[in-house]
Amino acid sequence: MRVLLTGGSGFLGSYIYKTLANNHEVITIGRSKKNIIQANFNKELPKLPEVDWVIHAASPAHFIPKTAVEKQSFFDVNVTGTERLLKGLTELPKIFVFISTVAVYGLDEGEMIMESASLDADTPYGKSKIEAECLIQNWAKENGVKTFILRLPLVVGKNPPGNLSAIAKAIKNKIYFRIGKGENKKSMVLAEDVARLIPHLEDKKPGIYHLCDPQPASLSEIDSSIASLYGYKVKTLPDLPIILAAKLGDLFPFFPINSLKFKKLTNTLTFDTGKAISELGWKPNSVLDFLKNNTITS
Repeated sequence: MRVLLTGGSGFLGSYIYKTLANNHEVITIGRSKKNIIQANFNKELPKLPEVDWVIHAASPAHFIPKTAVEKQSFFDVNVTGTERLLKGLTELPKIFVFISTVAVYGLDEGEMIMESASLDADTPYGKSKIEAECLIQNWAKENGVKTFILRLPLVVGKNPPGNLSAIAKAIKNKIYFRIGKGENKKSMVLAEDVARLIPHLEDKKPGIYHLCDPQPASLSEIDSSIASLYGYKVKTLPDLPIILAAKLGDLFPFFPINSLKFKKLTNTLTFDTGKAISELGWKPNSVLDFLKNNTITS
């Protein structure tokens, strides 16, 4: 099988590449020199090869944009880049896989949210992913291409981006403090599990799926699992001082916390993965077991 993989040098993309490259010809495309086809999604793409599958994992890292240019960067890659990719596929693939995000719902809290929930994202990241999903769905319908949209929560692996990595580094340096009791729960998924599922999608029903560990973990379970590897006893802080610090972080980007990070750390946000279990045969490993047995920071 011949596969075109965008974002193959990124965090999740590198796991997907490693899994597929053992048995398939994988052609990577992206800005890094590590890619077989070096191209910037903000500009015109070169002629694309004929492939059996396309896996579109390219996306800017999820961060809080501070300028109009940073806001536009999400749309440049997720929307304009996706549009260029689809137009460049002059020979239609059999299967198209898009790596999307649960950020499309625009939710800071909620429990066991299903794929049918309304798409109310108000951030450039979430909005641009919604637009990309729409482009892909319309293209797939017009061309009869079997398409999977995989909406992922927090993705876990070695040196993950985002808050989990920040927590792990703080624990490693013994400067981490839990905010409150840490009873709020989060959906997560292992990058390895996502990568392992993708090659088995050929005979599955196309559609939109959440890929999550079906057992969401509480913040206290997450940080305690990481801390156990470093012999660190997690200490707690009351909410109020952190709320005030987060407000300062909204004004000063160099602050280690802001209101969005505070909400992510203190609210419960979980997603139902029953559809993937029943229709895709999704059988992920426990993220907590992984965190108890593997250090995730270098």
